[in-house]
Amino acid sequence: MDEDRPGAQEWVPDTGGIGELREAVQGCRGCELWRDATQAVFGEGGEGARIMLVGEQPGDKEDRAGEPFIGPAGRILDQALEAAGIDRSEVYVTNAVKHFRFEERGKRRIHRRPDVGHIEACGPWLDAELDRVDASVLVCLGATAGRAVLGRPVKISAERGVVQAFGRRSVTVTVHPSAILRIRERDPREFAFEEFVRDLGVARDAVRRPAS
Repeated sequence: MDEDRPGAQEWVPDTGGIGELREAVQGCRGCELWRDATQAVFGEGGEGARIMLVGEQPGDKEDRAGEPFIGPAGRILDQALEAAGIDRSEVYVTNAVKHFRFEERGKRRIHRRPDVGHIEACGPWLDAELDRVDASVLVCLGATAGRAVLGRPVKISAERGVVQAFGRRSVTVTVHPSAILRIRERDPREFAFEEFVRDLGVARDAVRRPAS
């Protein structure tokens, strides 16, 4: 076992709800990312949420505030959820990895993608959220989230917008909203946003029509 990444299982409570998990995650030492991050950022939403959105990891703003999806990507997500007719207050939002991985460039902290070891080390927290939240549909925002949920590499271009059976739940994958932010030209960015809204609509409809 990697001494820097023993895995989070030791710190995940066996009992209690989301509130107890959110409190316990601050003590997690399941991988080395806790050393540089401000805090762990746990998921938010009700345990009765029918849709769970899983992203990659918290960003700079989320790391400082302790809340998921409140930065620029979070604003894109909010707009897309509204356009898809989904109330964000009725979904559960979280990330596959709970600590911010970054590199410093001057005064800026630049996002670094978590590697497979981080995803695996943090997996027990996501498993606990899946156990506590009664979501019937999981939406993986990006390839990292897709790998964390499905346990295999995910190619977004080949799998997005398709509803897959996942135990008693359904899973669909789409882009991470940060991918839309990186598109500089207006028309391609608007098209990418419309596709993202369409994918969220697939998840909305899957709540009523599960994968067979």
